[in-house]
This record gives sequence, C-alpha cells and structure tokens, in this order.
Amino acid sequence: MIAAILLYPLIAAPLVYFLESKTINRLAILIYALLFAVGSVALYMGLNPIEFTTYFGLDSLSMLFLLIMALLFLAAAIYNMTYFNHSVVSLKGQTEYTVFFLFFIGSMAGVLFSQHLGLLWVFVEATTLFSAPLIFVERSRSSLEAAWKYIFICSIGISLAFVGIILLSIGTANLHSLFFWDLYRNAGRINPFWLKFAFPFILVGLGTKMGLAPVHAWLPDAHSESPSPVSAMLSGVLLNAALLGILRVYKLMTLCDLHYYADHLLLAMGLLSLLVSAIFILRTNNYKRMLAYSSIENMGIISIGVSIGGAGYYAAMLHVVAHSLTKGAFFLTAGNILHRFKSREIDKIRGLLQTDKINGWLWVACFAAISGIPPFPSFISEFLLVKGMFQQKFFPTAILFFFFLTIILYGMGKSVFRMSFGSKLLGIPAEKPMLSTYLPQVIILFLLLFIGLYMPDFLDTLLRKAAGELGAIKYVGLP
Repeated sequence: MIAAILLYPLIAAPLVYFLESKTINRLAILIYALLFAVGSVALYMGLNPIEFTTYFGLDSLSMLFLLIMALLFLAAAIYNMTYFNHSVVSLKGQTEYTVFFLFFIGSMAGVLFSQHLGLLWVFVEATTLFSAPLIFVERSRSSLEAAWKYIFICSIGISLAFVGIILLSIGTANLHSLFFWDLYRNAGRINPFWLKFAFPFILVGLGTKMGLAPVHAWLPDAHSESPSPVSAMLSGVLLNAALLGILRVYKLMTLCDLHYYADHLLLAMGLLSLLVSAIFILRTNNYKRMLAYSSIENMGIISIGVSIGGAGYYAAMLHVVAHSLTKGAFFLTAGNILHRFKSREIDKIRGLLQTDKINGWLWVACFAAISGIPPFPSFISEFLLVKGMFQQKFFPTAILFFFFLTIILYGMGKSVFRMSFGSKLLGIPAEKPMLSTYLPQVIILFLLLFIGLYMPDFLDTLLRKAAGELGAIKYVGLP
C-alpha cells in the first residue's frame, strides 16, 4: 500500500495533464483520496506490510499523522468536486492545479513514510515545489506575491535544515547512516556537541515549514491566497509533516539525554508563536489570514506540549488531531463564505446565519472547536497541557499561556460573531446548497464531538504509543 500511495501521482498526473478534462481532474483527486484512505486503514490494521524498501515505513508516530492526513484528504477531495464550478480559472489552469495537487499529496505522504533523515528532507523540499503553484492558481497579484514569499522563506528554512543534517552527520562519527533506527540504536555513539549544534538548525529550518514564529511570515499569505482545499491541506497536513521531522530529531535528543536543551528551544518558539498570533489576530481584517494565525498559535501549543514532557506528550498528540481536523473544516467553510460573498474582508461579511444557516452554524461550530470549548477534544488537550505545566511547576509558562489564549479567543470570537450574526447584507444572492460543500465539515465536526465525549480505544492507544515514541519511554496514560 505504501508503494501504491507513493506511485499513484506518477501514474495519474501525466494522464490528467494530457487528457485535460474537468471530470478527469476531479475524479483523479477523489480516486487518490479513496486509495489513500483505504491504504491507510489497511496499514493501520496490519493487512499490508508497513515497510516498502528500507527507506519507507511506518511507526506509531507516523501512523497517527497518516490517518489524520487520510481523513483530511478525503474531505478536501469531496469538497473539491464542485469547487471550480463557478471559478474563473481556465480548464488548463484547473488541470495544472490537479497535477500539482496530486504531487503535493504524494510528497507529504513521502515525508510521513520516510525512514531516512536525508530522504525526509528531500520530500519536505518537494512539498514546497509542488504546493507553490497551487497558491498561484487564481493568478492574482496577491497570490503571486504569496507564492514567491512562500518559496523564498521556505527555501531558506530548508537550507538551514540541510546544514543541521550535515552537522548531525559529522557527529555520528563512523556510523555512516542517517536511517532513524540506526540513529536511535546508536544514540550513545553520537557526539553531543554536534547534536546540540545541529538541532537549532533543524528546528528553525523545519520550523519554518511548520509555521513557528519567528519564521512564520509565509504562512498567513499562503493560507489566505490558496484555494480552500489547498488551504485545508496546508494547515491540517503540511504543518504536521514538518512537525514530524522535528519530532524525529527530538526523539534522538531524548535518547542522548539532551531533551532539556531541545525543550527550552521548543518552549521559546511555542510561546513566541502564541505572542505573534495574539498580536496579529486582533489586527487582521481577512478571515482566512485569521485562520492562518490560528494555525501558528496551535503549532505553538503543540510545541509547548512537547517541551513540557510527560502528560504533555499525550496532550500534544491529541492537539495535533484536534487542530488538524478542525482547521481543515474551518478552511473549507471559509471557502463557502468566499464563494458566496466574493470577499475575504471581515468587515464586508454580515448575517451568515441569515444568508446560509448551515454555513453560518458550521462557522460558529468550527470556532467553538478550535477555541477549546467543551466537549471538543481541543479542550481536553489544553486541559492536560495546563495540568502538565502545574505538575512540572511551569507557573510563568502557564500564566503566559492563559494570557495569550485569552487574547486570541477574544480576537477570533469577535470576528466570527460579527460575521455570523447581524442583519443580512443586501445584494447577496440566494443559492441552493451543494452537499459536497457542507458534508465534509459536518462529518469532521461530528467526529470531533465523538472524540471529545467518548475517546475511542483505538485512538487512545494510538495517542499513547505516539507519545511513547516522543519520550522514548512507555507512556503511563491518563489518570
């Protein structure tokens, strides 16, 4: 199944490009999403080998990220079926979009499957090359600026990560391997000086793709200018792929008894991400940029969870699930708003609940889910994270955490409720709702409610195993 998931874009993309058909474009993405979903479930259930050559495989950590990606990709593919119905993008533009979308998905899957640090770096770089044209699909001046900013900043970040990998390879002495299992098994042979020297480069480099402050500048522009299915995948999957790369090296730091050093760096970037989000969410008048700053915030929360350790590992992994699914639904709903109102400006949108009740309530529900309001799982993850802070006596961190989250909650809530309530604006056409533009978000939100009210055993087990991978220890679990 790993081979099928990785090779599908190489087979489908040339056919899509030469046949140039709207129907084939949509079916190619939907078929890939179904293949991805079936393959991911089969891999999780052990129905297929979880290794494809020595370079590709899965462990508990990447399995969690894979299942999240499979669900979000299927939701985005269903939404994509009607996304270009009223678009000004030409057939050729839609075909190019489909080709790059397939390769973008394949490159992110490659990151999750990679068992070699160098190969992981190659696929992370590939995600930049294949996603940049997707940001520029609408061919506007702002989308061109966002695409170039994305390429420029992320390329610098990836270069820094490459320097970190070189420094790490110097520290491995005679090991001559960057396979993760070799690094973990021989952690005691790695020179700690070179490892401490390498980690900041890798953290900042991959942190650029993850959207951590202060190397986040590309993210608000790219997320706001991208088509909604792409925005959902950027926020819900691409950031996770970069996070996985950081966590791979973080585990090595833990095995070398250098986790304290890595924890301080993650904590600093996590808190800085919350600060940046709090400042800019109050100032932005673009609701897609608002969601982008929310992504920066949540990546910061996950980083803080990892830095806390113990129960923080579990909280971080649960928050990965909560944020990825919620933000995917949020961006797809934002696409509906953009289609109806033809504007990204918050001040020009009022009366969502009167114009389109389903979309209006989806907008409010997504806000509740991302804000950590019970019973959504983000409440549980943030509660566990705060509990871990108090257990570890991180009292100043807890105070800053509450302070920043209060500002972010106020800023987002003010914008969401201004858009949702109030009098309906004149001149907004009434349209018949299309099932594909609502169904993915509805299903995702119901899944989030189910997870919050009753944690499935398989998910709890997967979260515990992923948390154990992070700490290189057996996770004790919830009290």
